[in-house]
This record gives sequence, C-alpha cells and structure tokens, in this order.
Amino acid sequence: MRSLSIVIPALNEAENLPTVMESIPHRELAEAGWTVEVIVVDNASTDATAEVARSLGATVVPQPMRGYGNAYQAGFDAAGGEVIATGDADCTYPFDALPHLLHIMDARNVEFMTTNRLGVENRHAMKPSHTVANHALSALSRTLFRNGLRDSQSGMWIFQRHVWHAIDVRSPGMAFSQEIKNAATRAGFRCLEVPIEYRVRGGEVKLNALPDGVANLRQLFQHKLRDNRLRTTPTRMVPVAEVARANAAAERAAQAAERAVTAVEELNAKTRLVSELGTGKGEQLSGHRTLQSMPTQRASDEVPLEMA
Repeated sequence: MRSLSIVIPALNEAENLPTVMESIPHRELAEAGWTVEVIVVDNASTDATAEVARSLGATVVPQPMRGYGNAYQAGFDAAGGEVIATGDADCTYPFDALPHLLHIMDARNVEFMTTNRLGVENRHAMKPSHTVANHALSALSRTLFRNGLRDSQSGMWIFQRHVWHAIDVRSPGMAFSQEIKNAATRAGFRCLEVPIEYRVRGGEVKLNALPDGVANLRQLFQHKLRDNRLRTTPTRMVPVAEVARANAAAERAAQAAERAVTAVEELNAKTRLVSELGTGKGEQLSGHRTLQSMPTQRASDEVPLEMA
C-alpha cells in the first residue's frame, strides 16, 4: 500500500467540513492501493472548525499564524504520506476525483501535478471579476516563468513528498499557490497541469481581492529575481498531448472497473437465485448446471488498459 496525505487549510469552515470530508473517496482510494490520512489545518478559526474536523476523523494541526501559506507550511510539515494532495475546505475542489488524478500521475510518472479551474465549463462557480484576475495573474506568471501553466492560482495540487523538501517556498499568504507551482516547475521536476471541475463555494468568502492581488503581483516579481539568480535546471512540463492520452487511459480503466463490478454483482445475484430455488435435488442439479454455464470474467480481461 502507498500512503497519501490530504492537507486541507481551514479558516472558520465548520459549516463546510462535513460536505468536504464526505467527498473524499476513501473506499475507492483503498481499492487503488492507497492508505489515506486527512489533515485539517485550523488556521486560528473562531468557530468549531477543529472540533468538527476531529469528529469527522481528520487529524487537526493548529496554525495560529493566519495565512494560506502559513497553513500549508504547517500541514506539509505534519504530513506523513509519500504523496500529498491539497484542496480548500470551502467545497470548491473535487476531492472525489483523487483516484482519477492519482492514476494520471502514476501513468505519466509525474512528480508535481497542478490543476486548471479556468475552463469555460466552470465559469458559473467564480465571479467574473475573479475569473479576469485569475487569467491576468496566470498570464503574467506564464510570461515570467515560461512554464505554460494556465491557472497559476489553483489550490489543488498532488505531488511527491520529496518535491516539498527540495523547493524554497516562502509566501505566508495566498501567493503561496502560485509560488509552489513556479518553484516546482523551475526546479526541474516532471510537472503536469490537468483540468478539473470547480464548484460553487460554500459559506463565507475569505479572499480579499485587491490586497491579495497586489501581494501576488509583488511575489511574482520577487520570485522571478530569485529564480534568475539560482536556477540551473530547465523546466520539464509534461506535453499537453500526454495529458489527453493519460485522461483517456484513466477513463478506460475506470469504465473497465465499473463493468467488472457489475459482472460480479450479476454473478452473485444469479448464485443467490439458484440457491433460493434449489429446494429439491433436481432443482439443485439444475441450479448447479446453470451456475456452471455462466462465463467468469476478470477485470483485466474486460478492457485492456492501453497506455500511450
């Protein structure tokens, strides 16, 4: 079994945490070979965030210094998994997509995966002004760091633990999100960006648009100056064509697994029916023949997984 740590920063998110925790697909992750720990970083909440998180089975890490980056620093330091996944506690990120995303990460041998929320299908989940600001910051980030990322502000990432120990990320606030992406891509790790569903936020909005935007702009230029002095390894972004192939392969694997489960359920149902109907020897014999006549099937024989 491999180990996964899901780190969720939370500031006054007691109302949203039950929905967020319920969306984590523990059974599917276990079936895929993952042990899971969920870490909720209580970022000096004034409501029952910590109590609710504990009651739902999460490990609570207190971080009294407020700030998005501060919360993640504490959460990553506490995480024990060989792979770390992130997302906010406001119901916007699709934790239920983790099995699919982890499959793509393995299929493409990726060390750092980030996500893109800015597809047109997600526009209903974000204010128009926030959409414009996200596109503008992402465009500037692409220009400065030349890594091709379409969404520099997304808060859902999945990465190998060793990446965190090899990069220098300093932002205490919202700029942490763009800094960790730019640091990972410029450090020479094998990186990938994939599209995700982005959902309508639950509860109170914590983003301070103007101050956070100005802080992000300042951080971009500070990081660029630092990067120019220290960078010696070229960026290694996974080509877009590989993203498409990995998505298709993961979808085929998911469909094959679903069909295999259906076949097993049908087999079990017919077995129970034969047992219930077999009241005499003749009926038992008939049931035995019926059962033997049914073909057996393995998930691996249903649809072969074709990797690009």
